Formats: sequence, C-alpha cells, structure tokens
Amino acid sequence: MSKINNDSAIDKMFHKTLWSGMGMSDDDIKRPIIGIANSFNEIVPGHYNLRQVADFVKKGIYRGGGSAVEFGTIACCDGIAQGHSGMYYILPSREIVADSIEVMIRAHKLDGIVLLGSCDKIVPGMLMAAARANIPAIFVPGGPMLGGPAFGAKAKADGTAVTEAVGMMQAGKITKQDVDNLAHVVSPTCGSCAFYGTANTMCCLAEALGMTLPGSALIPAVYSERFRNAQESGERIVDLVRKNITARKVITFESIQNAIAVCMATGGSTNAVLHLPALAYELGIDTDKIMEEFDRQSDLVPLVARVNPASLEYDMEDFYKAGGIPKVMINISEKLNLDVMTASGKTLKENLDTYTFCYPENNDLMRTLDNPHSTLGGVAIMRGNLAPDTAVSKPAAIAEELRIFTGKAICFDSEEECTKALEELRIKPGHVVVIRYEGPKGGPGMREMYSPMKMLYGQGLAKSTALVTDGRFSGTNNGCFVGHVSPEAAMGGPIALVKDGDEITIDVINKKLTLHVSDEELAKRKAEWKYTPKELEGYLARYAALARSADKGGVLDFKQLLK
Repeated sequence: MSKINNDSAIDKMFHKTLWSGMGMSDDDIKRPIIGIANSFNEIVPGHYNLRQVADFVKKGIYRGGGSAVEFGTIACCDGIAQGHSGMYYILPSREIVADSIEVMIRAHKLDGIVLLGSCDKIVPGMLMAAARANIPAIFVPGGPMLGGPAFGAKAKADGTAVTEAVGMMQAGKITKQDVDNLAHVVSPTCGSCAFYGTANTMCCLAEALGMTLPGSALIPAVYSERFRNAQESGERIVDLVRKNITARKVITFESIQNAIAVCMATGGSTNAVLHLPALAYELGIDTDKIMEEFDRQSDLVPLVARVNPASLEYDMEDFYKAGGIPKVMINISEKLNLDVMTASGKTLKENLDTYTFCYPENNDLMRTLDNPHSTLGGVAIMRGNLAPDTAVSKPAAIAEELRIFTGKAICFDSEEECTKALEELRIKPGHVVVIRYEGPKGGPGMREMYSPMKMLYGQGLAKSTALVTDGRFSGTNNGCFVGHVSPEAAMGGPIALVKDGDEITIDVINKKLTLHVSDEELAKRKAEWKYTPKELEGYLARYAALARSADKGGVLDFKQLLK
C-alpha cells in the first residue's frame, strides 16, 4: 500500500484529487507508488536510450503490482564538457543529482525508487540519493555503446581515439582528414563509452554493491536484453517495497568492501576513489576508513579482468560476453562478503550460485586469482612528501616498465597552460608534467586531465613522460599518471611548491610519490607562496566554499558551517 494512504483523511483526499488529475485511478493510488528517476536527455549518448528503458521499467512495475511515476534529473557528459569551462561543473553536478532525487523522494513520500543512469557523476549521485532517502531502491544502467573499427593498436576504437589522433596529427603522423573520418565511426551507437572509464566503472560498482540485478551493469545499450533487464528491475522494486528492503540494507560498509574488491580486480577508474568515499559519507561512515580499505585491498586483490584502456583487444561488449561482474565476483569470491543483501531480494551468494552465463568463456580477458593479469590491484593509493594526504594511481593502466618513473618537473597552473605547451611541442621525454590548481576548490570542480594524457599518447610520449595533478583522470587514460594529490595546490599542498626542474619519483609498486626537495627548502617555498582564489559566482562559488578535498570524496560538507 502506498505511503500516501497513511496521511490524514483531508490530506488523503487532496492527494487523491491531484493524482486523479493525471488520470490515475483509485486502484493506481492504492498500489505502492514507485518513482523512476530518469536522467534521459538528448545531450548525453549514455542516456539517449533511457526513455525506452523507462518504458520497460514501467511495464515491470505495473506487472509487479505498483504504480510508476517518472521524473527527470540532470545528466552532464564529461566528453562534451572536455576542453572548456564546462568541465568545471562535472564533478559538482553529482551533488545536484543527489539533491534533486532526494527532494523528489521525500517531498512526495515515494514508496520505492528506480534509478536510471549510465554516466560518470550521475550514477554515484543517484546512489548517494538512495542512501540518504533510505527507501527501497534499485539502479538500472542504460548500458555501454558498441566499439568502432580498429585504430592504431586497438582492435576496436572508442571515442577517445579521436583525441589520440589529434596528438598524432600534431606530430605529423596522420592528416586532419584522417581525424575527421575517424570521428564519424568510433561511436557507432548510443550508450556509455565503450571503454572501462568512470561511467562503466560506476555501473559495475553499483552491481558489486548489490544495487542492480545480477549482470545488469554491462549489457550493451542496444541489446534487447537491456529492456528485459529493465522490466525485471521494475517488478523487483515492488517486491523490495513489500519486503521493506531499503537502500541502507543493501549499501553497507561490507558491500562497499565488495565494490572496492571488484574495482581492484577489474582495473576500474580512479574516480571510484572519489565516489565510494562520498557514498560512505552519506551513510555516516568515515571517509578515511574507505581510503584505508582501498589501500588494504590493493595489496590483496589482483587484476583478474583486463579491458580497454588496460587492454588493446577487449572492450565493454567483450567484458559482458566474458561473464561481466558476476564472473568477476565468482572468480574472486574468497575476497568478498557473500552474505550481504542485494536489490534482487537475495544475498550475493544466492545470486552468484544461480547466475546463468549465456556466452562462451574468455579465459584471456577473464582470469582467476591464481592466474591474474597482474598481482598489483587495479588502483593504488599513493603517499609521500608530495601527497601527505594521499594521491591515486592506476597500475592496471600503467605499463610495467613505467611503474617506477623518475623525471624532471615541468609545471603548469592549469590544464589550459599544459595543453598550450603540448601544442607547441614543449614537453619532452623525461618530463614529469605537473598540473595544479585543478582540485575540488582550486579548479573548482576537479577537472579531468584527460586531454593532456591523450595528447602525450598521440605525440609518442606516453612511455617517456609522466603526469601528476591535484585534478583527476578519465578512466580511459593510460601512461604513467598520479591524480587526486591531496592537499591540493589551492589549499597550500606541496604540489603548489614544485618548481620546474625538481626531480620527482613515481613508484607505483611501493605506492610512493616523492618530490626530491628537502623539507627545509619546501618550508622556505611555503613561506613565500601566495594564492589568489578565482572569482566565482553561482553554483561553483557555493561548491568551492564547501567542497572537501579529494581524499574525502570531494563532498559538500555542510557540517563545517555548524562548527
């Protein structure tokens, strides 16, 4: 029965009048009222199919005995925002997604919620809202797009190949026409990008958390199975309402541990180290505890699945056919908490014991604990005098010969400064590129340093340079890189004190980030350091004022206003 039926007689009648105004019958109003938070729009390719997905969710909800009420929320595209000021808004948009869904749930006393999304900040924002509202909830991804034709060393190209191609054009390896031709064919369908970036990582981690039906994360956007999954999810949410299995019974510290294990085992995006602490924050779990868990598991869970960008051969469609997240979790089951509850209404163990695989095994893409691709976990929490409060790297996307790299710093106070230097071919082998003042407060909004990394690759510098930043990276980046340096430059962190020519060592194997400058010299530089924050207005001004550092998930901490 709907929660609105528990209201006073006067309120109940007024509510009935308003529901009736949209054509709902008395029977519709008596059923559980299930919200569908749909981030469909015609800007983001990963969300372009969600209108159709929502139709199947509605069928499932009605079949299950509920009434569906759909509403929209925002969704930004990291790719379209790349390279201009729009990127400042991407990470901050996560909080707006969470706030808007929380408001709709609580204002309208919804009995349950189905979350429809696919891309980077939208997925964690939706999960954060579910954790806040703590009603029965299930997440339905839109699914990844299919890959494009072979390009360069990749068996199937993706949208990022165009950025790499621009670097090749700058180096005189290909023509502008080659780049134009490529742009038309590397994104052949709608869906989240075909590589294992943040979008697909967060969908996979939503499944690892137990917030999707088993196997949901990687069904391609254009497969009919995507619609069947949506309909089943609609049926399931009504069952969760009847059993009172709320979001916080699914999202727990133990399920977050499982998500971290899957991130390590699959080489997930470094942005997971922003989003899982932010989700934990909503549950009242200390974010430091989550960072410690990432660090602990990086020594325990090896890389068992390798896909683009860690692989030149396999993309998301291949990952799905190889068994996806259910197969990963079976292969690393001894590292998991198997008794946790999931949105299927069953425990994780029950889900894995009964899951049916429809495609032949791929023992090259998907390996086991005793035969991993690498003994290093997919993500590494770095520490050292350049990152006293941690930084993040991704061993899965770093060639073995680059996992210990020492070079001379070349410093830039923004992404734009670095891009200009790349266009002028000023970055040379042996450089450690330092891009700073791009953290949550300094950016503001912690932009991705996607383009500089891709341009380094295109110019043939991916294996002879490194990049360190207080910004973050796209899940598709590879090469030698370290992001999320905390404290950030805008907070006076050591990254603000680096000078051109300083020697820096990145030791991913031992998780060390070292600036070879004495403490005395750094203290002297700190005394001379000056910083003038950017003049901001609107939402970015509020975000910069309240944002915590990257090691705290970049959350908006209103509690600090009460101190």
